[in-house]
Amino acid sequence: MRNHILRLPDAELEVMQAVWSFPPPVSRKTLEEHLKHSHPMAQTTLLTLLTRLNEKRFLRIEKIGRISHYYPLIEKQEYLAEQSNRFFHKLCGGNISTFANALCDSGLTKEELAELRGLLERGEL
Repeated sequence: MRNHILRLPDAELEVMQAVWSFPPPVSRKTLEEHLKHSHPMAQTTLLTLLTRLNEKRFLRIEKIGRISHYYPLIEKQEYLAEQSNRFFHKLCGGNISTFANALCDSGLTKEELAELRGLLERGEL
């Protein structure tokens, strides 16, 4: 895992979530189509966000003819792990009780918490 993966602003994270949902490479048109219902944005906005993600080294852009193809350079799990670690250490001070209380107060249902407990008990986490 890389150290210090930047925390992405919401709009960039939405684009990365879309990128991660397809096998690479993915085209701008595919991303635009995927995002149009949940997070509609102008084509120019999407292109700007993709360029920023490239500059931050989250994506690699490969132009083939007139079409740009986007390849993730950071895997979703890698990003999630880094952000979870940052949350645990920065906001919870590395205190497991504080982290557990925050998790319980986060709005997770009893079923979700029971599933988490089961994963921990079975050593699957």
